[in-house]
Amino acid sequence: QVQLVESGGGLVQAGGSLRLSCAASGRTFSSYAVGWFRQAPGKEREFVARINWSGSTYYAVSVKGRFTISRDNPKNTVYLQMNSLKPEDTAVYYCAADRNGITIVQVMDASYDYWGQGTQVTVSS
Repeated sequence: QVQLVESGGGLVQAGGSLRLSCAASGRTFSSYAVGWFRQAPGKEREFVARINWSGSTYYAVSVKGRFTISRDNPKNTVYLQMNSLKPEDTAVYYCAADRNGITIVQVMDASYDYWGQGTQVTVSS
């Protein structure tokens, strides 16, 4: 069983930066892949970024070059550094853990086994 807790959301002006954290419980967390997803009001949840157990990453086209996902296994934490934020980045951001830690590309939320409660990111224009 893995429990995930997101933090770091908030209100920021367009062009600004935020760093989200996803803290996990569970001794086997380092073997999991972790993804970030987001859901804006009235829209479906969408994939943002993923990091596998070895640190390989994959990004949605909309955030590539602006967002960076990383992990600190001794701290059981995954980060999402978000730079050059845009109003369209406004959403609730969720982290999710996938027991299949090897796969690099996985954008389907149904493939993830554990989810956090989400953290709100609001980007003002």
